Amino acid sequence: MDERAWVAALRNMTRGGPGVIQGIGDDCAILASPGGGPDLLVSTDMFIEGVHFDFGKFTARQAGYRAVARALSDIAAMGGEPRWHLISTAWGVETQERWALEFMRGAAEAADEFQSALVGGDTSRTNLFTCDVTVIGTVPHGEALPRSGAKPGDGIYVSGLLGGSEYGRRKGPDFPAGWTRHARPQPRLALGQWLRGKASACMDLSDGLSLDLHRLCLASGVAAEIGSKLPLWPGVTHAEAWRDGEDYELLFTAPAAVEIPPSWEGLALTRIGEIATGPVSEVYLDGKPARIAGYDHLADRP
Repeated sequence: MDERAWVAALRNMTRGGPGVIQGIGDDCAILASPGGGPDLLVSTDMFIEGVHFDFGKFTARQAGYRAVARALSDIAAMGGEPRWHLISTAWGVETQERWALEFMRGAAEAADEFQSALVGGDTSRTNLFTCDVTVIGTVPHGEALPRSGAKPGDGIYVSGLLGGSEYGRRKGPDFPAGWTRHARPQPRLALGQWLRGKASACMDLSDGLSLDLHRLCLASGVAAEIGSKLPLWPGVTHAEAWRDGEDYELLFTAPAAVEIPPSWEGLALTRIGEIATGPVSEVYLDGKPARIAGYDHLADRP
């Protein structure tokens, strides 16, 4: 079963309940706060040895920082503010006590930087180190940024430069700029909050531009036209920026009447295309149907 079919199956098995504003299918679930007030944003993110980090390249502290920072990117994508998080870990054969303590120190560093409080979790043991980070944030009632609001004629934008994280992963710690981009992702929390009331749809770039744009179009029931120029990390090709993931930049759309500046607080905001009518979720690159590529979590691995 591919990822799209899996999500569809989960939706069919899931029923909404009191207080559920939006459930499965976006970067976060949106829940009503008991007694009113801001809406709650809730998401969970896996962090697995050999999939999301490599013991041969990461220090324990780097791994802990990355686990929390990348989870908080889901809060950024919804325009929210981080509040709390829980960390559940299953220590692997290579994670001795000293490593585990350093991992949690790295996680605490990210939590302090992005102002999220650790409030719980669980611990166990397995063959491969596995971590699950649950994040909880808030957003003013009714102001969360969904994937589903894009309309034909909206501009399509990305923040920052694309492809840097995977470039850094390939090059490794001996190339500090790229490695920092990979090991210390920066969730665009302030940008997401600024986009409230401006963006029509938003999500973070975790699995590659083409695949994530395809998902945004699918959620919004639209197609997309993309030009040939993308904001590239130095040394990255157009093809790599199109498919490579884990940049944790924001992909968003905005109506033509909304002026999006070329940069915001020093962060580049680049218009890369326009939402169009056409077959739902189809993405066109320079007028031709684009090949959708990116990281499919459920695909078989060699």
